[in-house]
Formats: sequence, C-alpha cells, structure tokens
Amino acid sequence: MKSKTDEELMALIVEDHRPALEELYDRYVKLVYSFSFKMAKGDSEKAKEMVQQVFLRLWTTKQTYSSTQGKFVNWLLTITRNIAIDLIRKEQKQQGMVQLEANEWGQMQDLQTEDVLQQVSSNLLKQQIQAAKQQLSEPQLRLINLLYWEGYSLSEIAEMEQKPLGTIKSRLHQTLKKLRNYFRKETGGFQHGK
Repeated sequence: MKSKTDEELMALIVEDHRPALEELYDRYVKLVYSFSFKMAKGDSEKAKEMVQQVFLRLWTTKQTYSSTQGKFVNWLLTITRNIAIDLIRKEQKQQGMVQLEANEWGQMQDLQTEDVLQQVSSNLLKQQIQAAKQQLSEPQLRLINLLYWEGYSLSEIAEMEQKPLGTIKSRLHQTLKKLRNYFRKETGGFQHGK
C-alpha cells in the first residue's frame, strides 16, 4: 500500500478496500487533525470529531479524487474545511436557539412599553429574514452564509464548492435578486405610506 499514490488509494477506497483507507489515514491524520484543531479554535474534542468525519466521508463517498482536480492534499483540506464549517455552523445554530429562548423570557418581564415595541419590531424583522431565507435553495443559502456570516471571499467559496468563480458570482447575483424581490413584495417596495 505504501508504494501507491493517493489517487490509486482513493480508487481502491471507492471499491471498499479498507487497507487503502488505513494507508491514507496514516499519511494524513496529523495534517487533518492540526487543520481541524485550528478550525475548532483549540478544542481538541471538536477537532477529533472533525477528523473522524473527514475519514468517514472518504470511506463512504463514491466520488473519487482525480489528479486533474489539483493536489490531493488541497482536495483533502477542502473536505476538512467544509466538514468543519458544517459542524461549527450546526453548533452555533443550536446555541443561538437556546440563547434566543432564554433572552425572550428573561428580558420580556422588565421591559418598558417602548422597549416592548422595539423587541416586537426586532422579532418581526427576524421572522421576515427567516421567511426570506426559506425562499432560497440550499446552495444559495450556503453561499450567503459563507460570504456574509463566515467571511469567505467569492474565490475561496468557488474553491470550496469546486465550481468556477463565474458560477459562484452568478449564483450570488440570482440570490440577491431573489431576496430583493421577496422584500419588495413583502414591504410594498420599501416605500413609506404604503
């Protein structure tokens, strides 16, 4: 196994050849762990979970690596980064929901009337944003999250999604257009007095 290239090992993994996965694991576990450790901001348990997810993805995927896609290590780190982002986003979403519930009950008791109106307005806006997000497809939603909440550039997103930059730019244009149209319809065109 040691004499085989990464590409040959991936071809064997697609055929459920376990020693090929073990060889790739031996070659790259330290790199994947250190990358995951950085993404997890020093949380070793979270980093271990990411590593496990990466090698599980390699084992269960039926999409094989080809050297025409660039270096294997870059391909592997892109998978690692995607998994890390998914896990972090999932965790943040769960924390956000818990905090939102705690805040709504804790704060509502001692608010003045003006503060209540502000809170209601804020909640209404949150609901409108949630409704607008439901208009988007999964790739559009992922693009918005990566670009505006995670802070990635369009070229980084293109690399992560393994799509041409032009495709990502076009997807962004369509996404923003869809959101703009949705809010125009919901708010009567953002005009006062309507």
